[in-house]
Amino acid sequence: MRRESQVDRRKRTAQIIAALGIGYPDAHCELNHRSPFELLIATILSAQSTDRQVNVVTNDLFHKYRTARDFAEADLAKLAEDIRRIGLYRSKARNIQACCRALVDRYGGEVPRTMAELTALAGVGRKTANVVLGTAFGLNLGIVVDTHVARLAQRLGLSSESSPVKIEQSLRQLVPVESWTAFSHWLIWHGRRRCTARKPDCPGCELRILCPSAAKP
Repeated sequence: MRRESQVDRRKRTAQIIAALGIGYPDAHCELNHRSPFELLIATILSAQSTDRQVNVVTNDLFHKYRTARDFAEADLAKLAEDIRRIGLYRSKARNIQACCRALVDRYGGEVPRTMAELTALAGVGRKTANVVLGTAFGLNLGIVVDTHVARLAQRLGLSSESSPVKIEQSLRQLVPVESWTAFSHWLIWHGRRRCTARKPDCPGCELRILCPSAAKP
């Protein structure tokens, strides 16, 4: 395959965006939440876990702990036990409590709306901050790069990078700012439903003619 210019790659990306928008018109964050705060906690829990598993845990968790202060003042051992079904539950419990204490002390228990403020919180990296800013506040300040987005960005030839930060930088050069949040949702849905890690459905894929990695018939 000939080397693709950045101009051509942008054009192909625009076609990918259009196809994904048609294929997944209802794509959204699949972590159950009723507020920016609940989304923040759920996203911290989702690291190295599935959204489905997180939703099972938070169904009870968000009834027991309703505010940042509830988490901040909780018995740490009991909090850890409440999220025991989630991987890395002990470290996540510590991070959640430290995060919530900071929310109470600095922001009156509310979730801040800037990248710098969010990433200064325990357990919150750029991916988590992008989820909260884009989904909860409608702010297109970055592109969420989880395992699905990283895998598809490489398969689709949109990035040759391996680190999430550099993959995001590649995608930000190709995707219009107003589509950053939606693009993440589209790729995540496509990665879960069509372009899976072990057995991608290339024959039925909406992006087949746009994908340099598509299996040949």
